[in-house]
Amino acid sequence: MKKKKITSYQLCLAAMAAGLNVAGGQLALMLRLPVYLDSIGTIFTGAFLGPWFGMVPSLLSGIIMGVTTDIYSLYFAPVGMVTGFMAGVVWRKMSLEKGASFLKGRLWLLALAVAVPGTLVSSVICAAVFGGITSSGSAVLVQLLARTPLGMTASIFVVQIVTDYLDRAVSMAAAAYMLKILPFALKEKWRGDWGHGSAEGTLQQNYRKE
Repeated sequence: MKKKKITSYQLCLAAMAAGLNVAGGQLALMLRLPVYLDSIGTIFTGAFLGPWFGMVPSLLSGIIMGVTTDIYSLYFAPVGMVTGFMAGVVWRKMSLEKGASFLKGRLWLLALAVAVPGTLVSSVICAAVFGGITSSGSAVLVQLLARTPLGMTASIFVVQIVTDYLDRAVSMAAAAYMLKILPFALKEKWRGDWGHGSAEGTLQQNYRKE
């Protein structure tokens, strides 16, 4: 079996995706948006190069933001890594089954499949490490719900799943649009050996057929 090699183009793609995460996160924070926008690059990479490579951008952006602007980003980097992994898994599975048309009317389902595992990981980290108190404005609501039979972890999950789901839906739509408009020659350079049998490769073939 031929071993896949990571090329310089793919390293540049991972760095660009991490930068996109940082820029999106800062924009959402500055405009006080109800979504985070810090996983667009992660989801794009996961959908494009597969689940394992999809974990890299969030690790990089988590470190960058953690040591520069928001220390919480460093602790929650595993959440983005899970998101990137799930984006690669789910995107590939659905594209193989449904072809290029799987995005039409199925984006919300895809966003749910990507959001739930990341929210579970985020809830555990938030409860175990921070006691439910973070830089998020929803921390007050979490503390109120934690006094109910739900408990801390379940309260965090209930509060976060709505915003996480909306954020993943927006990010999935943005990633799908990027995959659609990028020149094929550039995608071929980025893809390299990782693209053979990938979701994006399958999508490209299906788009040609359609």
